[in-house]
Amino acid sequence: MNPVITPATGTDIAELRQLYYAVYGPHYPVALGTDPAEMARLMADPHSLWLVARCPVTGALAASAAIHGEAGSRIARLEGIAVHPEHRSAGLAAALTEALCVEMLDTGRLDSVYATVRTVGSGPQRVVARNGFRPLGILPNAVDLRSRESLALYARHSPGVLDRRVPVTEVPAVLLPLLRTAGAALGIGYPGVRAASGRPPAPPAPQGAAESLELIEAPAFVRRRFRERFPGAEGWFYPLHTPNVLLTPEDGRFEVYAYLNRAGGYCSLLTAHPDPAAAAAHLEPVTRALARAGAGYVEALVPLAHQEALSAFLAHGFVAGALYPAMRADGDGFHDYAVLSRSGERIDFRGVAVEPPLQPYLDCYASAWASAHLPTSSEVAP
Repeated sequence: MNPVITPATGTDIAELRQLYYAVYGPHYPVALGTDPAEMARLMADPHSLWLVARCPVTGALAASAAIHGEAGSRIARLEGIAVHPEHRSAGLAAALTEALCVEMLDTGRLDSVYATVRTVGSGPQRVVARNGFRPLGILPNAVDLRSRESLALYARHSPGVLDRRVPVTEVPAVLLPLLRTAGAALGIGYPGVRAASGRPPAPPAPQGAAESLELIEAPAFVRRRFRERFPGAEGWFYPLHTPNVLLTPEDGRFEVYAYLNRAGGYCSLLTAHPDPAAAAAHLEPVTRALARAGAGYVEALVPLAHQEALSAFLAHGFVAGALYPAMRADGDGFHDYAVLSRSGERIDFRGVAVEPPLQPYLDCYASAWASAHLPTSSEVAP
């Protein structure tokens, strides 16, 4: 098929909703394919681009994909790739992806575009790989689509961006295999990076009732308070995520801001006030509170240079499954970030389809998870 590719418009919304239902069923947890108001906003957003492909003969909507950006950021997300079951294997996903990247990435409007790719089959991995995206890691149990699914993280960078990364001198030892894996996958290096000196932090002691937290789920209020606490972007960075829940103890000594997606059963920890360190010792009750609210998967995006923050998450059972090099621009350089996650549900990789470039990340995660959650020989009773 030689599709007719055009920007999505408001007149396409009804057909788009039918397309996403045909592809994903009633469990698609993204507003892009389900909420008409949010769909219209994305179509009108000058920082985003949504393209559709139609059959040149019938004019029927055959496929859809978008790159979702935001004001003040030079990173965006490839999302909503959907091909109608009647038009699969016609190269439509690849054609849309390439058209999006040519317009949004190759022109220099963005520094990088990332995609979270389903692993129930190898097709989505092949689509993004053919369009210049390279694997960055695995996100186990990341979303609930009929059942728990793991996602793969891929990204495509503008030319020269990876060469301008700010060097990191040391990281927690458990992250070194992930750095080596990412370096091999992207053709970059981490020369001189060593394991952090000193002993890793001990696991946290059990939290008592005094550590119970209130979860405030009032999105408009949370957004207002978040903007008051963080009028600029200095104290937080989590692209394309706006907090909709707030967790705080009764005395209000700290506030944790997060994005909770109940439909998908996942949550992203964004930042804390007065600073992230204020809540570092309370990650266990934070994670428990979010699990009670329906988040079977909790993730955090942590700068690779922030060793203390990385160590705090690792001590609370989070595991680094992905590395995003050159994710955030800072002056003339770019900072690398690690994606750490924790799942309250059993992780089962037996049904995961993994293309060869992604396999080293899966092996790396399995080893890191075992190191974090299985007892060592010295801990096992004789």
